[in-house]
Amino acid sequence: MRRIWNKNTFIMREKNDRLETLKMIISSQEMGSQEELLQALKTAGYNLTQATLSRDLKQLKVAKAASLKGNYVYVLPNDSMYRRVATPMSPREMLRSSGFVSASFSGNICVIKTRPGYASSIAYNIDNGNIDEILGTIAGDDTIFIVLAEEADKTLLVSKLRDIIPR
Repeated sequence: MRRIWNKNTFIMREKNDRLETLKMIISSQEMGSQEELLQALKTAGYNLTQATLSRDLKQLKVAKAASLKGNYVYVLPNDSMYRRVATPMSPREMLRSSGFVSASFSGNICVIKTRPGYASSIAYNIDNGNIDEILGTIAGDDTIFIVLAEEADKTLLVSKLRDIIPR
């Protein structure tokens, strides 16, 4: 089946990117007004109207809640991928990040830690990397278990994983 790239495809992709950026902004900064959100989105490269922002907030089921400082700020529904972090990255940095945090070995098991929400996509890339040293993967939200073949060369495996998971 041949895919045709058209204006509607571009519009949907742009909207999805904008929604992801909006989620990252809300999860990494305390925003108390739509004007603040519009300015943050503009800084990230999205120039949109207040009406469009309102529709996006409704679609994402964003609410307002009291922060630790007592101000009311926008919050996302209970979704671990968008937890507030102490030292947030900018939305552009988050979009460029692979999500990889660390890798540890125990016997013939490798455990990879990722940022919340990244494990399944990284495991998918590993599974499709055709690495002979790997028998299979199991992914959760922020952890990947990899079962290694007997006598797998861990140094060679780490080298192959670096090609699949850029830092």
